[in-house]
Amino acid sequence: MESLKNMEKGYIKIDKAAEKWGVTPRRVQALCSGGKIDGAVRMGREWFIPEKAEKPRDGRTKDARDTAEKNMPLPRRTPFIYMSDLYHTPGTADEVGKSLSYHHEAQVLFEAEVAYSRGEIDKVYDSAKYLLGRHSGFYAVLSAGMLLAMCAIWKGDINMWRKAKIHISEAPAKSDYDRDAMQLAISAVDIMLYNVESFPKWFQIGCFEPIHKDAYPAAKVYYAKFLYAVAYSVATNTLRIQGAEGLYVMTSVPYTLEPMICWANEQSTVMSEIYLRLTCAAVYHNYGNDEQAIRHIDRALALALPDKLYGVLAEYCRALDTLMEKRLSITDPHAWAQVNRLYKIYNEGWSKLSGAVRGKNIITTLSQKEREVAKLAAFGMTNPEIAKKLHMSLPAVKQAIRIVMEKSGMTRNQFAAIL
Repeated sequence: MESLKNMEKGYIKIDKAAEKWGVTPRRVQALCSGGKIDGAVRMGREWFIPEKAEKPRDGRTKDARDTAEKNMPLPRRTPFIYMSDLYHTPGTADEVGKSLSYHHEAQVLFEAEVAYSRGEIDKVYDSAKYLLGRHSGFYAVLSAGMLLAMCAIWKGDINMWRKAKIHISEAPAKSDYDRDAMQLAISAVDIMLYNVESFPKWFQIGCFEPIHKDAYPAAKVYYAKFLYAVAYSVATNTLRIQGAEGLYVMTSVPYTLEPMICWANEQSTVMSEIYLRLTCAAVYHNYGNDEQAIRHIDRALALALPDKLYGVLAEYCRALDTLMEKRLSITDPHAWAQVNRLYKIYNEGWSKLSGAVRGKNIITTLSQKEREVAKLAAFGMTNPEIAKKLHMSLPAVKQAIRIVMEKSGMTRNQFAAIL
């Protein structure tokens, strides 16, 4: 009862809103149910509408339809339409792109996002610049800015990175939905470099209500990345959270990610499922459960290989160490050769940009095995524990530690700063 009384302060009910706007209560009910009234909240059978809420434009008129097309030039309200249900069957990415020919901006954006997943970064850059130059609608500008930031990672270009974030912040937002999507986009760009500090509080607890439901597949992907980055930072002692320490916090992450993966599979959102599975695989791998990691990697490969999405696989080589090579070289040796080539480009660019943004010297001269040893040392594992986990001899682990120290100029306790 107390919460109901609190809701009545600053809110009006359907009958009052209908009288105020000169429409029927039934019409107001439909607008509330359709999410057309910003801030409207349902409690039981009652809808509560903010007193200052404006009457939504009647979307049934030609003028309203023309305005909506101008303000939202994409078929889905999400920064990444390739993570939506538009792309629902592996092996059909090119066909989906062609099917969007009725909507030029959507087609350009979708094809650019697929190109990114394939590691075709020059094409992505050209498409992002094209969309930004056209002064497109909100979601197209938001998407293009994020694509530009992703190009900056591959190229290691901090100036491009900064310009991308400016483009995102200048997207033509017209509602709270838009502004929350913009805030999330900025955070999604930061998480690419493991920065977890800029995410809004509502997102950090797994609440997606402030953004449009079309953006949920992408939001789930970035929430998974957020959880992984937090767990990784706690494990390497670069982030302190009361009551959480070491690798233990990472063991709880799959309890959130596994249901998300089932949801993505049920919704047939191919790209979101690929990203969620690879992120979950990275979590399992980092705390030593490679059996579960392999389960997700193999499924992700089955989804990604039909469309040659080698770029997204290359992204995860850092987190999965040699595990990606082991699985992909068995499944498709030619594909592994392409992924490995792209990984070297991505790793060089990511390390350069990450180092510049965070003021650190990220080492790129470590071998995969040396990097894996250094990461486990950063997690606080002892040399015998590392040897057991990686099936190495103790002298080999000690030698790898010495090599990492010589290449980086860092002590063992500082390894987290170079990875």
